[in-house]
Amino acid sequence: MSGVVETSKNNVSQAIAEISELLGDRLSVSLAVCEQHGDDPTWNPGMPPDAVAFVESTEEVQKIVRICAKYETPIIPFGTGTSLEGHISAVNGGICVDLSKMDEILEVNAEDLDCRVQAGVTRKQLNSYLRDTGLFFPIDPGADASLGGMAATRASGTNAVRYGTMRDNVLNLTVVMPDGEIVRTASRARKSSAGYDLTRLIVGSEGTLGIITEVGLKLYGIPESVVAGVCPFETVDACCQATMMAIQMGLPVARIELVDAEHIKAINEYSKLSLDVKPTLFLEFHGTKLGAREQADSFSEIAADLGGGPFETATREEDRAKLWQARHDAFWATVHVYPDKQRLSTDVCVPISRLAEIVALVQKDMQDNNIYGPIIGHVGDGNFHVIMFCDLDDRQELANVNAVCKRLVENAIAMNGTCTGEHGVGLGKKKYLKAEHGAGLDVMAALKRAIDPKNIMNPGKIISL
Repeated sequence: MSGVVETSKNNVSQAIAEISELLGDRLSVSLAVCEQHGDDPTWNPGMPPDAVAFVESTEEVQKIVRICAKYETPIIPFGTGTSLEGHISAVNGGICVDLSKMDEILEVNAEDLDCRVQAGVTRKQLNSYLRDTGLFFPIDPGADASLGGMAATRASGTNAVRYGTMRDNVLNLTVVMPDGEIVRTASRARKSSAGYDLTRLIVGSEGTLGIITEVGLKLYGIPESVVAGVCPFETVDACCQATMMAIQMGLPVARIELVDAEHIKAINEYSKLSLDVKPTLFLEFHGTKLGAREQADSFSEIAADLGGGPFETATREEDRAKLWQARHDAFWATVHVYPDKQRLSTDVCVPISRLAEIVALVQKDMQDNNIYGPIIGHVGDGNFHVIMFCDLDDRQELANVNAVCKRLVENAIAMNGTCTGEHGVGLGKKKYLKAEHGAGLDVMAALKRAIDPKNIMNPGKIISL
């Protein structure tokens, strides 16, 4: 495979033997364990590593990296395995470094609104720990992903329209580099002009430049009042127009999610709700009691002008939790519709002014090709997801799904958008990077060669050397 380091089985065996001396029974060569660590929830090809190392400290990661560097053995970082583009697939075997046991919250600096955690801490674990401090961490990609994995894939989520993505919320990282050096990418200062921005280089690098072992994060005060709600519209275009108007008016929306009619139908059945089966926006506003209510009322007026509504709101925590749990369960709701088919979950992001246009294009394309593909997305920043269902034994249906996905990405790039807003590149989106970045891809390759000359860090992802 292009871009993958060729590793002899003898080298891998020697690396495994040395790591086994270090970790004992925390190194597994069980086929079941290896297969589970090489496969994600999608139809990207799952390829198991030769062994899985369950690490407990940055120093252990450092020792493993040095062993793997000596034997030129591939290393694949693993958080919770929830990524969607084949990031964890061991394309040429090697050692999977599982960081889930590194789950300690190292410090919380409430007065500075920041914290430092080990890479295996999950977002739900962190927010549960923070609850009594009056602070929270806002990035929520849906799955209870590890914070190290979220940094590695530059994750996003439903709150991104107000709070940004992982790129905006990571202050610093502790990273084990391909030669085994431990690097702290930045201080706790909120801004700096001192040297290259190593933090932003590592965020989104998907384990191809080093292994993240600790993450410094920004925190936020839990808002005094939260108003959530759902607002149905007659068309997806009206949903998109309402979103654009709200953003252009400067309405400080915390969450604004598009859920198309097919998804609403599935959600109603799976989550036992009774929403109107129409294209719908799920929204949330944060602020003072008066401010959050005023924001909700302003959006209700926007919706009414576009033939939408009624905008039904919820302020009780249990009601809001039920609503957003239904949104986060949307993927599994659609799986319930076609349990015997495989799912291709893809995402793109475009300038918000082109959002309605590209959604209409992909909906027509799926309809023309008889593909069931519900749409859902964080439309406040122009990002949306399509889940296309396919019988892998039906060659024509498989070809149609692949073709529709390809046209969707090409249209997004043509609109000055991106092939992925938050899923990341992995294996699934690598083929589109040249069209999106042009000569910039050569710069990325030069950085990869300089930092990881032996190409041992998650080889075969993002860059082909």
